[in-house]
Amino acid sequence: MSHAVDNHGASHGSAKTYLIGFLLSVILTAIPFWMVMDGTASHHLILGTVVATAVIQIFVHLAYFLHMNTSSEERWNLVALVFTVLIIAIVVGGSLWIMYNLNINMMPS
Repeated sequence: MSHAVDNHGASHGSAKTYLIGFLLSVILTAIPFWMVMDGTASHHLILGTVVATAVIQIFVHLAYFLHMNTSSEERWNLVALVFTVLIIAIVVGGSLWIMYNLNINMMPS
């Protein structure tokens, strides 16, 4: 990816990289949308496709729109992203754990 760097060191993508990211995003949205609207595939295949394309689309957005990579200039952005994902996983996982335990312990048998 060719990037233009401004005076503050921020990296911006070219029109070509934005167009590639946009086209990939549209394709990764259209595939599960078509599968759900068509309805001929099995429920498990549709669910797997939706989850897989969502995960791929996260990486497309990170690479093409947020310009996150493993270069030394972007290392702190990557560390901040990993920290954010860790905190969200702890909050969501802890909440699910608490709700599961409440359901098990509070429901009459």
